[in-house]
Amino acid sequence: MTFNWSLRGIWNFLWNDNSLLSWIISLVIAFIIIKFIFFPILSLIFGSLMPLVVVESGSMHHSGNFVSNYFGTSGSFNLWWNEKGAWYETHTNITKEIAFNWRLRGGLEIGDIVFIYGRGKYRVGDIIVFNGGQNHPIIHRIIEVRKIGNETIYMTKGDNNEGQLVQELQISKSQILGKAIFKLPKLGWVKLGLVKFVILIR
Repeated sequence: MTFNWSLRGIWNFLWNDNSLLSWIISLVIAFIIIKFIFFPILSLIFGSLMPLVVVESGSMHHSGNFVSNYFGTSGSFNLWWNEKGAWYETHTNITKEIAFNWRLRGGLEIGDIVFIYGRGKYRVGDIIVFNGGQNHPIIHRIIEVRKIGNETIYMTKGDNNEGQLVQELQISKSQILGKAIFKLPKLGWVKLGLVKFVILIR
């Protein structure tokens, strides 16, 4: 079999040929484009080394249905506050009225793709991604900001967690990769499914 090395021949091989080799090469090219072109451009635009993250745990889960959580409706918020609000009233200065004005007040679900912005200030109520000494960065919500000397220290908590992790009691700004500004619900399940598949076949 001879191969046509012209631009048209390569295009036909990648998009019209149904051979296994064509599929493998197409996947490799897609990976290279995403890793070395798409993500660097997103990093530049959003000012974060991690402009997109996929939620992998239920620590930011809110009870309620898909639509109400996505839009953060008052019914969905009230359901969450009735379940978790007592902790905030006991351990912080956060009231129900303050929490209702948070960005992404409907929480995050496993499989959500979250856009991360790395510029500007971080405030109580922001959901941040930070390095917490684990294999993967943590994505939780800021519940307190303190000044210790000349350094600003942040404390976070997962919306669905009963309390705080040790790693989120004292977070420095250098640990923060950015804050969540937007989410695409459930689209990250493609990545999570592939990761689980790879783990199973090892």
